Amino acid sequence: MPKILIIDDEKVIRSTLKEILEYEKYEIFEAEDGEKGLEMIKNEDFDLILCDIKMPKMDGMEVLTKASELSRQPQFIMISAHGSIETAVEATKKGAFDFIPKPPDLNRLLLTVRNALDKKDLVQETKVLKKKLSKKLDMVGESKAISIVKETIEKVAPTDARVLITGPNGTGKELVSHWIHQKSNREKAPFIAVNCAAIPAELIESELFGHEKGSFTSAVKQRQGKFEQANGGTLFLDEIGDMSLSAQAKVLRALQEHKITRVGGDKDIKVDVRVLAATNKNLKNEIAEGNFREDLYHRISVILIQVPPLKDRKEDIPLLVDKFLGDIAGEYGTTKKEIDKAAIQKLQEFPWTGNIRELRNVIERLVILGGKSISTEDIKKYADY
Repeated sequence: MPKILIIDDEKVIRSTLKEILEYEKYEIFEAEDGEKGLEMIKNEDFDLILCDIKMPKMDGMEVLTKASELSRQPQFIMISAHGSIETAVEATKKGAFDFIPKPPDLNRLLLTVRNALDKKDLVQETKVLKKKLSKKLDMVGESKAISIVKETIEKVAPTDARVLITGPNGTGKELVSHWIHQKSNREKAPFIAVNCAAIPAELIESELFGHEKGSFTSAVKQRQGKFEQANGGTLFLDEIGDMSLSAQAKVLRALQEHKITRVGGDKDIKVDVRVLAATNKNLKNEIAEGNFREDLYHRISVILIQVPPLKDRKEDIPLLVDKFLGDIAGEYGTTKKEIDKAAIQKLQEFPWTGNIRELRNVIERLVILGGKSISTEDIKKYADY
């Protein structure tokens, strides 16, 4: 049952609101002034606060400001008989969900209360999902090879420098890009990833730069490209070595001039995007063979991060296995499986040509098909080596 605190110096208003909201099955608490209300907010976990603006001892705006500094942050609906548009705007700027004039309209009050509680649930769910995502995107390992990568990320992330991430397939190049974004000043802005190898050459320009209506047969409406979608944030160009030369020329212009033009359009659109790129190819060889533009290479490779293959960081395998066992148990809703020490040592002997991606798949297979505790026998049966 949602808990609602009513802060108002008028007893009649408190009683009326309490009666209405209790009928709707909410648990109601009361405070007759701002000071007492703030004290209650500090000591109790409320879902919503209905707060008058003009009160003795401490006014509603002060309560709102001080409550926003606390670890508990319930939704606020401000109520006042002396309200104006300026007051409502100020309250919203300080974090209030809405402003309702006195005497409150019953339907509007109940609708606003429901919406505010829905927003609190969404905020809570978002926090949980972000926590899960950051855990999923955790970079596991203590080897020298991966420590160098982590140190480079810490130095590079706060800047706007472009980064080229290289390494074999399955080593975690996209994970590195996520880390750079999360630790940057653009963290709250969009992170847009594009797999250049997965998009046909004739569609890559439309995908990156968007298109105008009627610019080609299937262009039935105007569409924003990935550069526009990532505006203010980070654009990750995965497998950039597979991009066509014509698309490379347009990407180069976007990086040089911070402008793009949609396919079929003639208007320049300003974009503020940090570009991270990744490839499993040797781009210097691709330049020599005429498949990649040298000027673009120098634009995207201000910082180079080489992600090591798993065979070069085998001491990290026990930590990675432990993480994957926990992740898989969470996904399947089962108890986390144990793995024998001898089985871990056996896994460390393998060449892991598919790197971390392959290790993750093998662990999932062992969880599904192996015994209660994963043994060397399970590995002999179910691993591909």
